[in-house]
Amino acid sequence: MSPPALPWRTLRADLSASVVVFLVALPLCVGIAVASGVPAELGLVTGIVGGLVVGFMPGSSMQVSGPAAGLTVLVAEAVDRYGLAGLGTIVLVAGLLQVGLGLLRLGRWFRAITVSVVQGMLAGIGLLLIAGQLYVLAGVAAPHTGPGKFTGLPGLVGEVVTSAPARVSLAVGVATIAVMVGWDGLPGRLRTVPGALVAVVAAAGVTAALGLPVDTIEVEGLLAAMQPSLGHWGTLADVGVLATIATFTLVASAESLFSAAAVDRLHRGPRTDFDRELVAQGTGNTICGLLGALPMTAVIVRSSANVRAGARTKASRVLHGLWLLLFAAAAPGLIGLMPLPALAAVLVHAGVKLLPLRALPELWRQHRGEAVVLAVTALAILTTDMFTGVLVGLGLAVVKTAWEISHVRVTVRDVPVARDAAAGGPTGRDAAVGDAGPGPVEVAITGNATFLRLPTILTTLNDLPADRTVRLDLRGLRHVDHACRTALDTWIETHNRNAGVSVHVVAPRPAEDDRPRTVDATD
Repeated sequence: MSPPALPWRTLRADLSASVVVFLVALPLCVGIAVASGVPAELGLVTGIVGGLVVGFMPGSSMQVSGPAAGLTVLVAEAVDRYGLAGLGTIVLVAGLLQVGLGLLRLGRWFRAITVSVVQGMLAGIGLLLIAGQLYVLAGVAAPHTGPGKFTGLPGLVGEVVTSAPARVSLAVGVATIAVMVGWDGLPGRLRTVPGALVAVVAAAGVTAALGLPVDTIEVEGLLAAMQPSLGHWGTLADVGVLATIATFTLVASAESLFSAAAVDRLHRGPRTDFDRELVAQGTGNTICGLLGALPMTAVIVRSSANVRAGARTKASRVLHGLWLLLFAAAAPGLIGLMPLPALAAVLVHAGVKLLPLRALPELWRQHRGEAVVLAVTALAILTTDMFTGVLVGLGLAVVKTAWEISHVRVTVRDVPVARDAAAGGPTGRDAAVGDAGPGPVEVAITGNATFLRLPTILTTLNDLPADRTVRLDLRGLRHVDHACRTALDTWIETHNRNAGVSVHVVAPRPAEDDRPRTVDATD
């Protein structure tokens, strides 16, 4: 029996898409590595692993993995504190944690992280990335701290004004950004070639042809740049290292799985298995850690380019890793021609895309609480660090949710009762004003009674007349926590003891009988 015919159309589509993804990934891999403070070749190593290893594994069929702009600030801080050897250990352990979380089928729970926290995290990263790369655009050393990158901007302006080389470097960077922005507005066929690659190649050509005094990348070679290691396990005794590992695991996993959800909306192929995808990402990070390379995530820019280029199967992302490997092995000298301000421009462009510029105004109009969570998360990242900022955002989101679901409404209604009701006279609304006497005060509490709303409930109850009978209707309560239940019981006992009148509580029966009942709290 002859083998089935090869799906040439599918292979041709995947081959074409892989070339597009390779062209998109190349400047980003190099630029992210340089911005992270590591040799440029290590960015290519992570891209190669993301294609040849993660690309083969089950999980998502269309998304592409590699070094991500969203981790640049975090990686730069880790390299500055612990060196390349420490970074390898951090990435290795974070990868093992991701594998473990995926095997425990916890990948789907990363989708429980509120979108506002993720957007705030990406906004904070984007702002730090932009601020840091502005210095590289001008060929000036950037401050190490997040706040320092912003407070040093006036000095950067002075440097550009007084230094001719800084102005030339900035001009190259600004021209690169202009080419990328202009390229995005061209017809679709022309945009098959990524604008970032066109801009970097053009900047390299102009810089070399005119002999401009602009810094370029220092090339070490693929094998020389890697520092394979099984991990420096003694560093795990450092609390800072453990916090960095936790941050890497959280940020990389959340970004990858949110990217997978977004990519699933772009194509009609198989949906992502989030647990398997987390195992695949963890495997890739484990290998990157062993090789001393950058950490990886799934990257929405490359993934969307893969889908738009017409990819049919995961072969396109595997082939893109192969092209990166061939480029790094056969033409490493071309990397050394790339001007640093041009790569900084690519990252500024990528950083702007991390900012929720379109989503934030609509979010503010419809869900102001979510907008506040987003802004506070970003601000916390800018003023502290990534780990603290994300924790602040998650904590604020939990508090906001608790406050919203604890909504409670207390309604008070004073019901008059006719004095001659026993004699058969008019009662209620039909009674004359002069004949009406004080009846029970009806109080209805609806919603969710939690300790967060306890001051509102008690203030209303304490303002009730002390000498009147109270009919307390609790049938509208969906939830009562221990604090509110205790406070209500205490108020009822106090009201009965001080006033000598009864409080009638109307509450639902247990689940097997939801008919209302009236309970005399004095019994």
